[in-house]
Amino acid sequence: MTIRIPDLAAVRARHPEAVAEAAARRVRRPLIGDSGRLMIVAADHPARGALGVGGDPLAMADRADLLRRLCTALSRPGVDGVLATADILEDLLLLGVLENKVVMGSLNRGGLAGASFEMDDRFTGHRPQDIERLRFDAGKLLLRVDYDDPGSLRTLHSTARAVDDMAARRLPLFVEPFLSRRVDGRVRNDLSAEAVTRSVAIAAGLGGTSAYTWLKLPVTDDADAMGEVLETSTLPVVLLGGEVGKDQDGAYEKWRKALRLPTVQGLVVGRSLLYPAEGSVETAVDTAVGLL
Repeated sequence: MTIRIPDLAAVRARHPEAVAEAAARRVRRPLIGDSGRLMIVAADHPARGALGVGGDPLAMADRADLLRRLCTALSRPGVDGVLATADILEDLLLLGVLENKVVMGSLNRGGLAGASFEMDDRFTGHRPQDIERLRFDAGKLLLRVDYDDPGSLRTLHSTARAVDDMAARRLPLFVEPFLSRRVDGRVRNDLSAEAVTRSVAIAAGLGGTSAYTWLKLPVTDDADAMGEVLETSTLPVVLLGGEVGKDQDGAYEKWRKALRLPTVQGLVVGRSLLYPAEGSVETAVDTAVGLL
């Protein structure tokens, strides 16, 4: 049965079992395909209340529009899969666009941007058992550490146990670490080479095994320093995109340089491809794939 975006609410209301049925019959693939690289489109922002793109604070609030953009991105050659929270992945399952794709479930975070509890970052999305039950292929979590905020200790402990739980299921877990601090009341991630190096060292050592741990890292402010940063660990790495603003070409060049480094396996990019500052989703995605 073909389900269209306008049909999703009716299917969810009348036949909620359709999600589990779609997950059970989905055709899976290896994490690393024939290209030896990973190109993942990220859409786990809305569940964190991060709906803004550029000057539009609610750009990602239109779910039908977001799903159309995701379907377009997933249809492009060279795109391996998607990273998202349960609600979005289940919509995509029902739409039938996750066949032979890598599906990464976001463990997400409860430390909402701007909240007083922002650094007490307990996981509120997929649990490892959910990722296993739905036959998804990997998980992702964000690990922000603020040395001045006691809430970071709970975040570190929760991350270590998530690493253990995913490894026990032989499922890869992509850990996105940052050293962060509050500046004028807002949490800012430190993208200096020293801070990213320290975050890599902390993340790589969490849990009882690192066999299934990947790192999801930003390109440092000084892109030429990435080589030394990545010497901190032998874990496989994917680069994150983030919101690149109007300098799309500059972001592509930074990614291109970092992708030449030996531990870097691919890209996980969201808003800058789904809502490009210039051009279409197709053009943005194809350009990113070309970097690989």
